[in-house]
Amino acid sequence: MIHKIKALYDEGNGSSIRAISEQLKLSRNTVRKYLRMDEEEIAIQQDQCERYKELDKYRDYIVHLLQTYPRLSAIKVKRKLREKMGKIKVSNRSMRSYVQQLKETITSRQQRYYEPILNHVPGVQCQVDPGELRGVMIGGVETTVHFVVFVLSYSRLMYVGLSRNAIDTECFIKMHDAAFRYFGGRPEECVYDQTKLVVISEIFRELTLNHRFHQYATGAGFHIRACEGYDPESKEK
Repeated sequence: MIHKIKALYDEGNGSSIRAISEQLKLSRNTVRKYLRMDEEEIAIQQDQCERYKELDKYRDYIVHLLQTYPRLSAIKVKRKLREKMGKIKVSNRSMRSYVQQLKETITSRQQRYYEPILNHVPGVQCQVDPGELRGVMIGGVETTVHFVVFVLSYSRLMYVGLSRNAIDTECFIKMHDAAFRYFGGRPEECVYDQTKLVVISEIFRELTLNHRFHQYATGAGFHIRACEGYDPESKEK
């Protein structure tokens, strides 16, 4: 578009800005701005346009994220895109500019509905958080300790499962068994962040669960509740 404006201006030996704006259906201010740009500025502008074309393929998904989480930063939007869509060739600067433009045009979501927290009913809910602690000295050797914390929402009773090795699905299941034995029963539901041990992928809240763990939860008789990605408020307490 920029080169086309300059070409029309040069071919017309100084065709009026008004004529060019009418022909290309652009505002006169836009035409003036492009005519004042040098080659370097044009190259930057064209590169940005190409980046925007790349992001336009994911526009619906980005709009969904921003309508659901209006305060979500551009960097987190980019991270979310990479997790769902694979590698994308977009700079942080282009992403920030694109997200800012969308935020100025889309309608924010309606006021959020918060479900009541079931903290007054025993046996209903357990929150589960895996993690790791590095640099733990065991026998004089720095070791990474992997753990899973289980906390009952009603009593705040806690169980912590530990492992020196990275936690895989079978280890995760054994830790659940140990926690339920410690609690003396199993809750109606367990709440998780979006760990790959539970959720393989999520697109518009359509979850693909870890098949082996889903089988275990079904057999054990508890419901899996997965919080939404990059949304700490959906993690209950």
